[in-house]
Amino acid sequence: MATRIKINRAPVLTLWATIVAERLGFDPEAALTLGRAVAGLTAQSKGRQLGIYHPRDEAATEGKESAEPEGEMVYVSLMGRAIPSVRAGTSVRAADKGKPTDPESVRRYLASKFGDQLRAAESAMRELAAAFPPDELEQAAYPLYQGFRPEIPRGKKGWGVEGELDLDRVRSLKPK
Repeated sequence: MATRIKINRAPVLTLWATIVAERLGFDPEAALTLGRAVAGLTAQSKGRQLGIYHPRDEAATEGKESAEPEGEMVYVSLMGRAIPSVRAGTSVRAADKGKPTDPESVRRYLASKFGDQLRAAESAMRELAAAFPPDELEQAAYPLYQGFRPEIPRGKKGWGVEGELDLDRVRSLKPK
Protein backbone atom coordinates (compact mmCIF):
# COMPACT_ATOMS: atom_id res chain seq x y z
CA MET A 1 0.00 0.00 0.00
CA ALA A 2 1.35 3.41 -1.00
CA THR A 3 1.91 5.84 1.83
CA ARG A 4 2.40 8.85 -0.44
CA ILE A 5 -0.24 10.30 -2.72
CA LYS A 6 0.32 12.93 -5.42
CA ILE A 7 -2.61 15.31 -5.03
CA ASN A 8 -3.76 18.93 -4.84
CA ARG A 9 -4.51 20.45 -1.42
CA ALA A 10 -8.24 21.11 -1.99
CA PRO A 11 -9.39 17.47 -1.97
CA VAL A 12 -7.12 16.77 1.01
CA LEU A 13 -8.73 19.58 2.98
CA THR A 14 -12.20 18.50 1.82
CA LEU A 15 -11.62 14.95 3.09
CA TRP A 16 -10.04 16.07 6.37
CA ALA A 17 -12.80 18.61 7.11
CA THR A 18 -15.41 15.94 6.32
CA ILE A 19 -13.81 13.54 8.79
CA VAL A 20 -13.53 16.27 11.42
CA ALA A 21 -17.20 17.18 10.96
CA GLU A 22 -18.21 13.53 11.41
CA ARG A 23 -16.08 13.27 14.56
CA LEU A 24 -17.85 16.38 15.86
CA GLY A 25 -21.21 14.63 15.44
CA PHE A 26 -22.48 15.57 11.99
CA ASP A 27 -24.02 12.80 9.90
CA PRO A 28 -21.93 11.65 6.89
CA GLU A 29 -23.98 13.56 4.29
CA ALA A 30 -23.84 16.82 6.25
CA ALA A 31 -20.13 16.28 6.90
CA LEU A 32 -19.40 15.87 3.19
CA THR A 33 -21.07 19.17 2.34
CA LEU A 34 -19.40 20.98 5.23
CA GLY A 35 -16.00 19.56 4.23
CA ARG A 36 -16.44 20.83 0.68
CA ALA A 37 -17.46 24.26 2.02
CA VAL A 38 -14.39 24.53 4.28
CA ALA A 39 -12.13 23.77 1.32
CA GLY A 40 -14.00 26.23 -0.92
CA LEU A 41 -13.92 29.06 1.61
CA THR A 42 -10.23 28.41 2.30
CA ALA A 43 -9.44 28.46 -1.43
CA GLN A 44 -11.35 31.74 -1.88
CA SER A 45 -9.43 33.31 0.98
CA LYS A 46 -6.09 32.13 -0.40
CA GLY A 47 -7.07 33.21 -3.93
CA ARG A 48 -7.81 36.72 -2.70
CA GLN A 49 -4.47 36.78 -0.89
CA LEU A 50 -2.70 35.84 -4.13
CA GLY A 51 -4.72 38.30 -6.23
CA ILE A 52 -6.39 35.49 -8.20
CA TYR A 53 -9.89 36.19 -6.82
CA HIS A 54 -11.25 39.63 -6.10
CA PRO A 55 -13.98 40.50 -3.60
CA ARG A 56 -17.30 41.23 -5.29
CA ASP A 57 -17.77 44.82 -6.31
CA GLU A 58 -20.55 45.91 -3.93
CA ALA A 59 -21.79 48.58 -6.32
CA ALA A 60 -22.23 45.97 -9.07
CA THR A 61 -24.28 43.68 -6.83
CA GLU A 62 -26.29 46.40 -5.11
CA GLY A 63 -30.01 45.99 -5.68
CA LYS A 64 -29.67 42.44 -7.03
CA GLU A 65 -31.66 39.82 -5.19
CA SER A 66 -29.89 36.80 -3.81
CA ALA A 67 -31.49 33.38 -4.22
CA GLU A 68 -34.11 32.49 -1.64
CA PRO A 69 -32.72 29.80 0.65
CA GLU A 70 -34.30 26.36 0.34
CA GLY A 71 -34.96 26.10 4.06
CA GLU A 72 -33.91 27.79 7.27
CA MET A 73 -30.44 29.31 6.94
CA VAL A 74 -27.99 28.63 9.77
CA TYR A 75 -24.24 29.05 10.14
CA VAL A 76 -22.11 26.09 11.15
CA SER A 77 -18.66 26.69 12.58
CA LEU A 78 -16.04 24.21 11.41
CA MET A 79 -12.25 24.57 11.34
CA GLY A 80 -12.43 28.31 11.90
CA ARG A 81 -14.95 28.91 9.10
CA ALA A 82 -18.56 30.06 9.42
CA ILE A 83 -20.35 27.97 6.82
CA PRO A 84 -23.72 29.13 5.48
CA SER A 85 -25.97 26.09 5.69
CA VAL A 86 -29.59 25.06 5.22
CA ARG A 87 -31.51 22.88 7.65
CA ALA A 88 -32.38 19.54 6.04
CA GLY A 89 -34.79 17.76 8.37
CA THR A 90 -32.81 16.97 11.50
CA SER A 91 -29.52 17.67 9.70
CA VAL A 92 -27.86 20.47 7.75
CA ARG A 93 -26.27 20.88 4.34
CA ALA A 94 -23.70 23.52 3.49
CA ALA A 95 -25.33 25.95 1.09
CA ASP A 96 -24.15 27.83 -1.96
CA LYS A 97 -26.38 30.78 -2.89
CA GLY A 98 -29.11 29.36 -0.64
CA LYS A 99 -29.10 25.93 -2.27
CA PRO A 100 -27.95 22.87 -0.32
CA THR A 101 -24.82 21.12 -1.57
CA ASP A 102 -25.36 17.59 -2.87
CA PRO A 103 -23.34 15.15 -0.72
CA GLU A 104 -23.13 12.70 -3.63
CA SER A 105 -21.30 15.30 -5.73
CA VAL A 106 -18.71 15.62 -2.95
CA ARG A 107 -18.31 11.82 -2.84
CA ARG A 108 -17.70 11.77 -6.61
CA TYR A 109 -15.23 14.66 -6.31
CA LEU A 110 -13.20 12.87 -3.61
CA ALA A 111 -13.27 9.57 -5.53
CA SER A 112 -12.08 11.28 -8.71
CA LYS A 113 -9.25 13.14 -6.98
CA PHE A 114 -7.94 10.36 -4.71
CA GLY A 115 -8.68 7.45 -7.03
CA ASP A 116 -7.78 4.08 -5.56
CA GLN A 117 -5.96 5.80 -2.67
CA LEU A 118 -9.14 7.27 -1.13
CA ARG A 119 -9.58 4.48 1.44
CA ALA A 120 -5.96 4.68 2.55
CA ALA A 121 -6.12 8.47 2.97
CA GLU A 122 -9.48 8.26 4.74
CA SER A 123 -8.17 5.58 7.10
CA ALA A 124 -5.09 7.61 8.07
CA MET A 125 -7.16 10.75 8.66
CA ARG A 126 -9.80 8.87 10.68
CA GLU A 127 -7.04 7.45 12.90
CA LEU A 128 -5.74 10.95 13.51
CA ALA A 129 -9.19 12.41 14.22
CA ALA A 130 -10.04 9.56 16.63
CA ALA A 131 -6.91 10.33 18.66
CA PHE A 132 -8.51 13.57 19.91
CA PRO A 133 -11.62 14.20 22.00
CA PRO A 134 -14.10 16.16 19.83
CA ASP A 135 -13.64 19.49 21.68
CA GLU A 136 -9.85 19.28 21.30
CA LEU A 137 -10.14 18.19 17.66
CA GLU A 138 -12.23 21.27 16.82
CA GLN A 139 -9.39 23.49 18.07
CA ALA A 140 -6.57 21.39 16.60
CA ALA A 141 -8.11 20.46 13.22
CA TYR A 142 -6.71 23.26 11.06
CA PRO A 143 -3.22 23.26 12.61
CA LEU A 144 -3.16 19.46 12.14
CA TYR A 145 -4.07 19.92 8.47
CA GLN A 146 -1.24 22.43 8.13
CA GLY A 147 1.06 19.76 9.55
CA PHE A 148 0.26 17.16 6.90
CA ARG A 149 -1.08 19.01 3.85
CA PRO A 150 0.80 18.39 0.60
CA GLU A 151 3.84 20.61 0.15
CA ILE A 152 3.62 22.83 -2.92
CA PRO A 153 5.52 25.91 -4.13
CA ARG A 154 4.36 29.21 -2.61
CA GLY A 155 2.55 31.89 -4.56
CA LYS A 156 0.59 31.91 -7.79
CA LYS A 157 2.91 29.41 -9.45
CA GLY A 158 1.95 26.85 -6.80
CA TRP A 159 -1.80 27.44 -7.20
CA GLY A 160 -3.48 24.16 -8.17
CA VAL A 161 -0.21 22.23 -8.32
CA GLU A 162 -0.15 18.70 -6.94
CA GLY A 163 2.00 17.97 -3.95
CA GLU A 164 2.67 14.86 -1.94
CA LEU A 165 0.36 13.72 0.86
CA ASP A 166 2.37 11.49 3.19
CA LEU A 167 0.01 9.18 5.09
CA ASP A 168 2.75 8.23 7.55
CA ARG A 169 3.06 11.94 8.37
CA VAL A 170 -0.71 12.12 8.97
CA ARG A 171 -0.49 9.21 11.43
CA SER A 172 2.60 10.67 13.11
CA LEU A 173 0.59 13.68 14.31
CA LYS A 174 -1.40 11.58 16.79
CA PRO A 175 -0.62 12.56 20.37
CA LYS A 176 1.72 10.15 22.14
